[in-house]
Amino acid sequence: MLTAFARAFRTPDLRRKLLFTLGIIAIFRVGSVLPTPGVSYSAIDICLQQVSGNNLLTLVNLFTGGALLQLSVFALGIMPYITSSIIIQLLTVVIPRLEALKKEGQAGQQKMTQYTRYLTVGLAILQSTGLIAIARVPGQLFTNCAEDLVPQENIATILTMVITMTAGTAVIMWLGELITDRGVGNGMSLLIFTSIVAGFPGALQGIYQTRNAFTLIMVLLVGLVIVAAVVFVEQAQRRVPVQYAKRMIGRRMYGGTSTYIPLKVNQAGVIPVIFASSLLYLPTLASQLVGPDSALSGVLQRYFVTGTHPIYVLSYLALIIFFTYFYVAITFNPTDVADNMKKYGGFIPGIRAGRPTAEYLDYVLSRITLPGSLYLALVAVIPIIAFALIGANQATFPFGGTSILIMVGVGLETVKQIESQLQQRNYEGFLR
Repeated sequence: MLTAFARAFRTPDLRRKLLFTLGIIAIFRVGSVLPTPGVSYSAIDICLQQVSGNNLLTLVNLFTGGALLQLSVFALGIMPYITSSIIIQLLTVVIPRLEALKKEGQAGQQKMTQYTRYLTVGLAILQSTGLIAIARVPGQLFTNCAEDLVPQENIATILTMVITMTAGTAVIMWLGELITDRGVGNGMSLLIFTSIVAGFPGALQGIYQTRNAFTLIMVLLVGLVIVAAVVFVEQAQRRVPVQYAKRMIGRRMYGGTSTYIPLKVNQAGVIPVIFASSLLYLPTLASQLVGPDSALSGVLQRYFVTGTHPIYVLSYLALIIFFTYFYVAITFNPTDVADNMKKYGGFIPGIRAGRPTAEYLDYVLSRITLPGSLYLALVAVIPIIAFALIGANQATFPFGGTSILIMVGVGLETVKQIESQLQQRNYEGFLR
């Protein structure tokens, strides 16, 4: 990896792209700490030093690199765009118009991207309004902290805050697209990667201060093992061989080549973990709505809100496994793949084209999805195990759950893109 980056910096074109990407990332981090008008940052500093954030917002705060609890201009981070992309992707399965756009190629993809942007702005308005409503009430955003985070609660101030945070989300979308077009690619993913990595120093410092140097070293060693295991599984795939028959078109012979369909063990990525985490936040919301004196609130607080009860862990595991199968089922259609193979004269050796091919692909995908779902579930509960061993959680233990999956996935994809661009520029051809 270091060799690839060194070679990239020696190539003028790639060097400009890397420096441009680093400049956009620097602007993104500045916006993450830029104060939002109407927010008392002295009160936020006091609350950050006294207590931890609301458990309901821990995952979102992870994706914003700590900007959410600081109520900065980029407080919402990239989460509205992620939510919007997931919603559009799910609606593609049930709305024929979106499914038709998906099959129209580049023009249809541009139209779906435009819909995603519009939905992102709408979600940003809703989420910024909800975040400000929580911050206005002392003790809601920061548990047991009675500081007044929004001193002036008039309509003009609140409207300015909503517009500022929504505009911040729009700027983040623009920055991500700039990285994709003029940088090294994967703009949105790199911004998420940056937000997560930004929380690493604070998390490691917190472990060192609350525990000792030996615990910190053990956490780093465990983190390296987890990263190595995640890289191994993320690269694992089942290659289904495909043979294309020879066809005579005009005076030329086409086909006769062999290739394969790469089916990854973790075909769903990090989406099942996000879905399961979001669904398990509903009991926390319900306990706040029914009130602390209710019997239902006591049951929810005991089994689901703390996050360490065996019922919570088992529910978390079951939801991750379910959403893994669900997401793979809606994103990979074996029937479409089999039809496309049959259309171009492709077949799997030993399997008849058409319906038998679709059934075989569905069988193979179901077999490899099981270890993939178990792998996601195991990685997701690592912060819970860390909580039991060293008193950490997902906010203070960086090597586990959603964060490590995103970091490894984005890191591998970025390195692949840089290496592919290096190969294009350094290819000498047969004339040499």
